Amino acid sequence: MQGQQYGEQARDRVQRSRSAYEEVFGYYARWTWPKVTEEAQRFLAPIEDFGRDYAEEMRGIAEGAALPFEDILALNVRTEVMFAAKARHALAQMPRRAECTSFAVLPDANIDGHALIGQNWDWLLHAFDTVVVLEAKQEAKPNYVTVVEAGLLAKTGMNSAGIGLATNALVSDRDCGEPGVPYHVLLRAILDAETITGAICKLQANVRSSSANFLVASDEGVALDIEGTPGDFGSLRTLTPNRGAILHTNHLLAEHASVKDISLWAMPGSSVRLQRACRLLETAAELSPSTLQQLLADHADHPWSICCHADPKQVRLDQGATVASIVMDLNARHLWLADGQPCSVPYRELDYSDFLEKDTPNPSGEPHV
Repeated sequence: MQGQQYGEQARDRVQRSRSAYEEVFGYYARWTWPKVTEEAQRFLAPIEDFGRDYAEEMRGIAEGAALPFEDILALNVRTEVMFAAKARHALAQMPRRAECTSFAVLPDANIDGHALIGQNWDWLLHAFDTVVVLEAKQEAKPNYVTVVEAGLLAKTGMNSAGIGLATNALVSDRDCGEPGVPYHVLLRAILDAETITGAICKLQANVRSSSANFLVASDEGVALDIEGTPGDFGSLRTLTPNRGAILHTNHLLAEHASVKDISLWAMPGSSVRLQRACRLLETAAELSPSTLQQLLADHADHPWSICCHADPKQVRLDQGATVASIVMDLNARHLWLADGQPCSVPYRELDYSDFLEKDTPNPSGEPHV
């Protein structure tokens, strides 16, 4: 079972994720872990309606990690549970922190003529100890690689169909924790897509529970940014490349009727990071994986910079930082990963040209962490 292999190989880190989020929910929402798992159960039916395989994958992770299924379910709906109506008062106590900066560059704007996509992933400090690189072979769907918190289904990644994915958290006044398809389940579903249109169809298929940004690109030289607020297909808006690139941070850029964007209240540095990233992209002599790595290491507006650092004036559980930095070449099937802040941690290059070769049979269906 795919999930079971994942849970077994990342058991220590999955268990660390569970312990860390028990502390996080206790701190922000004053909820016990049993209360968190109780709230998470409301999302099981929408997940199974969207794709029963994803619920089964979570059951497998739980079995492999020697944890109750309810714990893994809670990890995968952590975004939605935090915005549940009974916990909304906790928002007022949440710290103002930096979040993710993502990009996609089309082949004609890149010196190598390849499609590039990636991001800095900024989150709570415990994630330094829970990030894994998950490599999954699938029989009837594309193989994929994702950089993700242990125990969650997916985050940033690419697949053997040439599809790449980056993402940003968003917050709107519609984020009330109403049951729907959760954010991280949708990220996992996009990595099963064989085309960008297929990825859009995944986002349109059912009611979504939370606001989020999905940046999708392909090795065919197409990129599309999809902003979503809670709701059905009518709550999606798209953005296309400008001068061969798309940049996104943590606030809405498209016009969303009757939606109040509160992202800049929760993440006020978002507009600063977007301005800085745009400027660095415009003034770069050439674009390549190397220059994008330099962009992701930028410190303007430190510590809330693109390369985010913990603010020493905050208490530990309020601090956030860049916990991983990812650049992906969708044509060469290479991934560059800095296991922490890219200003100080060197990128390691991972060659997935064989693993993510198109039309490769997947006899085992087993992931590797």
